[in-house]
Amino acid sequence: MATAALTASMALTSCTSYEIDMPENPEVPVAGKEVSTNTVYEANPRFFGTNDCLNAINAQLPRIASMDCDILWIMPVCKPGELKSIGSPYCISDFKALNDRYGTMADLQALVNAAHQQGMKVMLDWIANHTAWDHPWLTSDPDRYVHDADGNVVSPSGWDDVAQLDYSNPSTREAMIDAMLYWVTEAGIDGYRCDYADGVPGDFWEEVISRLRQANPNFIMLAETSKTEFYNYGFDMIYDWNSSRAISTAFTGGKATEVVTEATDALAKVPDGKSILRYVANHDVASENAIDQMFGSSAALPAAYVCASMLNGTPMIYSAMDVDGISGKLSFFDYKTLTFSTELTDKYAAINKAFKASAELRRGQLTNLSTSSAICFVKAVGDRSLLVMVNPSNKDLTVRTPIVLAGTAMNDLINGGTVNMGVTVDLPPYGYTILAN
Repeated sequence: MATAALTASMALTSCTSYEIDMPENPEVPVAGKEVSTNTVYEANPRFFGTNDCLNAINAQLPRIASMDCDILWIMPVCKPGELKSIGSPYCISDFKALNDRYGTMADLQALVNAAHQQGMKVMLDWIANHTAWDHPWLTSDPDRYVHDADGNVVSPSGWDDVAQLDYSNPSTREAMIDAMLYWVTEAGIDGYRCDYADGVPGDFWEEVISRLRQANPNFIMLAETSKTEFYNYGFDMIYDWNSSRAISTAFTGGKATEVVTEATDALAKVPDGKSILRYVANHDVASENAIDQMFGSSAALPAAYVCASMLNGTPMIYSAMDVDGISGKLSFFDYKTLTFSTELTDKYAAINKAFKASAELRRGQLTNLSTSSAICFVKAVGDRSLLVMVNPSNKDLTVRTPIVLAGTAMNDLINGGTVNMGVTVDLPPYGYTILAN
């Protein structure tokens, strides 16, 4: 050991012909894997107008972009079926035609172009598992469908309004790939959110993703599944199915600490370079639950979104969360024009800004300091810390400052400025704070 030390010393003292420039304060290596800085906005066209829906979304793009949203997910735009229909936008009668109540191809192209100008990418919702009963393939190519022993085309279990496609037939695969490429070439979209991805064979997803990325190497693919093997098929993101329910439980009297525990378990399964979609509400959640009651009050939604975003993954805002006093169940089948809130837009903008500004620190070591009544955690990288506190109740709450941060100065990532940390932090009903040093 002494010899090695002497050799190293001689080597250092002999380097007299040049000097190595070293930073005065070398960066402390991050503790964890890369984290997402993308945010998603899910737009249900039927919430933007009863007709001309694509242009109505286009009119809202500056507001959506102002929330620092990077990806605009538009729910299904294709022509819906009528035969046996229950009004679902996920019941498609033509994969290469638009719902005429939404607008024209020129309207969609204008929307995509406008989103690109705002710095956003556009992801369409895609349904590869089934079609409507009045899709032309049922007449022209019935062998593209699954049949029962009597030769009748079958529905997926529980969904009588649609007909199940058969991916053992190469014709089905090629026709679906052709349809998915159509919107890339014709409208210039940047990705797909794939509905009920579990219903379609993994080798099909591998094939179509390869073809899509030949057209656009950065094409985004989100699978509606929680199965991690979909990463291997080429998907960038899968779902954190449990994020919404875990956050809801904390906001309705359950254990606040479970918010952090659930996120930790979900994120541990995400490989480097991939992500997981986390959300307070999406179209299914808002259709099946009154989201104001699900989180105690509509006033709680921004605080709940802090929990969905600041624990990593890719957070998503659903087009209903940014409406003042939203209440009751919101069927995504219905045309129900919503009025969006400037105040809520500003709140989500501040949260998303904090989400992006904290990327390096969000890679740090997590310490769950949540109590029975408060969600609280620290992410630390070296001597720097990110502190997140959320009050999930409708009462004032005082939360104890982590002892290592008491007496320090921290930057307020929501409101700006510097906060001198006392022994405790007071949070109003559904209040939150995001601080970093």
